[in-house]
Amino acid sequence: MSKVSAATLDRLLSAQKAQRRKGLHGTKPGTLLRQQVPIQGEVWNEERIGFLEADSVAHCGGSLAGDFIWSLTYTDLACTWTEGRAVWNKGSTGVLEQTRDVEGKLPFPILGFDFDNGSEWLNWTLIRYLQVRAKPIRLTRSRPYHKDDNAHVEQKNWMWPRQLLGYGRLEKVEQLEPINALYKEAWGPLHNFFLPSMKLEKKWRVGSRWVRRYDQPQTAYQRLLASGQLNRAQARRLQDWYESLDPFKLAQEIEQRLKKVLGRKSK
Repeated sequence: MSKVSAATLDRLLSAQKAQRRKGLHGTKPGTLLRQQVPIQGEVWNEERIGFLEADSVAHCGGSLAGDFIWSLTYTDLACTWTEGRAVWNKGSTGVLEQTRDVEGKLPFPILGFDFDNGSEWLNWTLIRYLQVRAKPIRLTRSRPYHKDDNAHVEQKNWMWPRQLLGYGRLEKVEQLEPINALYKEAWGPLHNFFLPSMKLEKKWRVGSRWVRRYDQPQTAYQRLLASGQLNRAQARRLQDWYESLDPFKLAQEIEQRLKKVLGRKSK
């Protein structure tokens, strides 16, 4: 009986492994700034608008090697407002550019910013932008390898980049701009203004199982207006934005844009 080495088997099966339908994790704990950004030791007040969780998703297919597109997801804990952006190779300059763009588009100011230990977040370029200002933004980070610490944005990662763009490899730089336009002009408005979600209010254990109680389904737009934390001008701008949108046209636009981005019709 002939024998095949492990290295040969890996080489022969590499193509099949690359087709596995699951995402790889490209986050590695950064080695810098850990002392400057504390681990979040307390639960943020989820009734206060402006505290964001941020995370990144690799559109690498079955391999993290080479160049490809990453998605960035930002979600507010109180109202669930979520923004998505895309960057090339998650470099600090690109992440800063898109974070700056998100801040400019949010209908409320950022008060706090929580992320994991990946170098795309834990770097001086982004930290300076968030801290060197008249009112510094409060920064915290999750514990290394504890995904539950970023549970809110981890849930949005499925609804945003994965549900929209899937698990395939996006390795064409010309796809970057259309994906960002899709996030900002169609996918984001549809989700934030028209797609309701439920928030966990509390949970408790009964015997060996957990019982969870959720609030009534609401859109991020509804939660934001109901919070009473927007001033009159902010609320008016938000209402004008809402009234300018048509969810059916947004859905059609998403289909058309996906054809251009992925070269196929969305599911």
